[in-house]
Amino acid sequence: MFEKITVIAPGLLGASIGMAAHSRGFAKRITVWTRRPEAREQLAQTDWCDQAPERIEDACSGSELIILCAPVQRIIELAKTIAPHLDSNPIVTDVGSVKSELSRACTAALGSQGRFVGSHPMAGSEKTGMENANSDLFVERVCFVTPFEETDPEAIQSVSEFWQGLGSFTITETPERHDAIVANVSHLPHLLASALATHLSSDFPDAAKFCGNGLKDTTRIASGDPGMWLEIIAQNRAEILRSIDGFEKELKELRSVIANQNDFETLVKLANGKAFRDSLDD
Repeated sequence: MFEKITVIAPGLLGASIGMAAHSRGFAKRITVWTRRPEAREQLAQTDWCDQAPERIEDACSGSELIILCAPVQRIIELAKTIAPHLDSNPIVTDVGSVKSELSRACTAALGSQGRFVGSHPMAGSEKTGMENANSDLFVERVCFVTPFEETDPEAIQSVSEFWQGLGSFTITETPERHDAIVANVSHLPHLLASALATHLSSDFPDAAKFCGNGLKDTTRIASGDPGMWLEIIAQNRAEILRSIDGFEKELKELRSVIANQNDFETLVKLANGKAFRDSLDD
């Protein structure tokens, strides 16, 4: 248990972290910082937030664990902002979905003032905001922990145990390997859903009159915040392009067997796709 943890920027993930840490008894005191006065007033009405000070330095003072929960680009800015005010060599982690550039920038920003260990809980939603938070958001979800070789082992262990305490399964990977993985399993699916939705909006704009749950399920994640996704793409561009190239190859092969009326190979590809999708629920 931590004596004090600090959540910076309580959107969907940040508020869910605070709620989960409170309900599972993982911190004696939970402090939250947000720049919006109306959000601080809202936090004052909750049973999981012990303090929501106006100044970020007050929120960080004496904290053992600080979690940066802003969009990707702002996480780096926040690390730079809090660094001069850290007084207890705290562990600092984040929830950003891109890790390589972010982890290096945050580690450099904190210097000797704090111990940065990157994190990425695979627990987001197309819905955003503190009003959609819940204490079970991280239960049975994967959370990446992405240290460097030189990262303090004690800090790595504490961050891993924190996410496990919230109900997650932790996987430790280098920041670079993390970015390659999520480009394929997270970023590419979002872009495919968005591309399909964009295609239908121009070529079949009245699709909503006829579609069933299949189309809604396939395109659901396209409802994610475009601005947030632009930041993700900008920070993981090379890996995302590689994942798109791989998918284009597969799509061209599928088109080819369909065009050539090669029903056997078409069936094989459909069966392979089904087998993989079914395995995701195992």
